[in-house]
Amino acid sequence: MDATRASLLIIDVQEKLYPACQEPEQIIANCCFLVKCANRLGVPVVVTEQYPKGLGHTAKAILDLVEKPSDASEGGNVVSKVAFSAIPADGFIEKMEENPGRDQVVVAGMETHVCVLQTVMELLERGREVYVVADAVTSRSTQDKIFGLERMRDAGAKIVTRESVMFEWLRVAGTPEFKELSALIK
Repeated sequence: MDATRASLLIIDVQEKLYPACQEPEQIIANCCFLVKCANRLGVPVVVTEQYPKGLGHTAKAILDLVEKPSDASEGGNVVSKVAFSAIPADGFIEKMEENPGRDQVVVAGMETHVCVLQTVMELLERGREVYVVADAVTSRSTQDKIFGLERMRDAGAKIVTRESVMFEWLRVAGTPEFKELSALIK
């Protein structure tokens, strides 16, 4: 993973969805960790929301870290969708292509076996190099998460952890960025 080639995609970590999923508070914390790393290292961040009228908006802790206009459902880095995959969402592809040369997508969010899986499969079909952050994705059941991750790996996605993302994006120790971001590890 290369911070100069990557984008971070947070999928559907929403108010009415995350309480039903496994380890929601840890997943939100891990997504926040990734957004903080991305922000510090200049990695663009895109957030999706599945049918926000019904499922609510993205967890406040994440939204507070993401560049957005005053209404999170319009414009900014937040894209609303109704399809399970983010690819057909109005403005999603344009958002992902705002920064040329960003052919890697680091993916986190909910649910691993539905929206995350379908988005990852379509990103792979479009030639993107995709990294799924295993400790920053979840589903309502552990089995769904496991089989979703296995299917994505089989399709060519790389399965990583949040620390792997941070250390690969950093590349070296001893920098101000390293000092700041390594302090986030608990």
